Amino acid sequence: MPRVPYTGTADGAELARWREIAQQAAGQLAADALERDRKNAQPFAEVQLLREAGLLNLLVPAEFGGAGAHWETAFEVVRILAAADGSISQLLAYHYVNQSGIAFYGAPETQGQWWRRTVEGGWLWGDSVNPVDPTLSLVPEGDGFRLNGAKRFSTGSGVGEVIVINAEVTEGERAGQVLAFVIPRDREGLEIVDDWDYLGQRLSASNSLKYHNVRIEAQDLLGEVSEEPVSTLLTPGIQLAFANFYLGIAEGALARGKQILLGRKNAWLFSQAQTYSQDPIFQRTVGELKARTAAVAALAEKLGRKFDVLLSKGAQVTVSERAALAVDIAEAKVVSTEVGVEVANRIFEVTGSSSTANSVGLDLFWRNVRTHSLHDPVDYKKIEVGAYFLRGESQPLSLYT
Repeated sequence: MPRVPYTGTADGAELARWREIAQQAAGQLAADALERDRKNAQPFAEVQLLREAGLLNLLVPAEFGGAGAHWETAFEVVRILAAADGSISQLLAYHYVNQSGIAFYGAPETQGQWWRRTVEGGWLWGDSVNPVDPTLSLVPEGDGFRLNGAKRFSTGSGVGEVIVINAEVTEGERAGQVLAFVIPRDREGLEIVDDWDYLGQRLSASNSLKYHNVRIEAQDLLGEVSEEPVSTLLTPGIQLAFANFYLGIAEGALARGKQILLGRKNAWLFSQAQTYSQDPIFQRTVGELKARTAAVAALAEKLGRKFDVLLSKGAQVTVSERAALAVDIAEAKVVSTEVGVEVANRIFEVTGSSSTANSVGLDLFWRNVRTHSLHDPVDYKKIEVGAYFLRGESQPLSLYT
């Protein structure tokens, strides 16, 4: 096998097929998104919906039983689902990133077995990699390791069949190496704490995990987290998934706001228009928000294709090529964050006070984008873009840059 199994770019047929599938799934999720959000339950049923739609194996190479689709397609699927249910969109976006650790971390000769296992098991991949949380202790033991410690914000861990973990070896010959490995959700010693009680993203299964002397077998190992340029493309991929996620929420808020606005049959008492939707003031606000959202969409679509083009180079990706794409995606992260939050907030200006009723649920878009957009401070993305533009400087490699 090549270094990574991704080649070429998506054609129109691929994009059209998965766009339709994603829209059907989004329609089902939108029907009771508010009700499910309020229940704040682990999203097992929603994951099954994604599984039955074939979305979990979208990026798995066709020779191993997957759809063999491209990242451009996956980013658009994330965007479509976000317009209906931000939590499940995040869950799927993280699954794509976590599952692709097979390609980014795994040696070519080991990847096939992992791709087959994920397809045969119908796995949703959760994670436990938050780099700003307490460090984990990974100590060699025989041909494996023992893992202790804790991690918060482990998206998908409550419902994923497997969880990918990054941890630094703390003793022995491999001390200092950061390893990526995968364990089942029911591994002995793994405690899943159902403690996600935040403003938004309530169904993202982003629990805390505690590791009590968990045994890590040799076969659990995906590979080392290295600074090989193609391997580090995983992080720009995460950031571009976030940008599409925020974009989708903005589009969902606009669509819901339009529905509410068109449903109002009267007009403001000082208006010369017959209805709110015919009032120039409200038309102007909607037009401004729609135009900004369309601009972000154009950038996101361009970068989805660009990501696939660079990824196709595999082991030939250079440090400078990786750095340039990371900054391009940082630009998208900046504008998608600001537009997502702005649209989800300002849509209330055209829908009025009645749209703040709990029964309407328009706040769900704002709560979701506001919660997740705090994942990493967007001001640091602006600094990243500015430093590269002014002096050609790249930020140190991390799970954020």
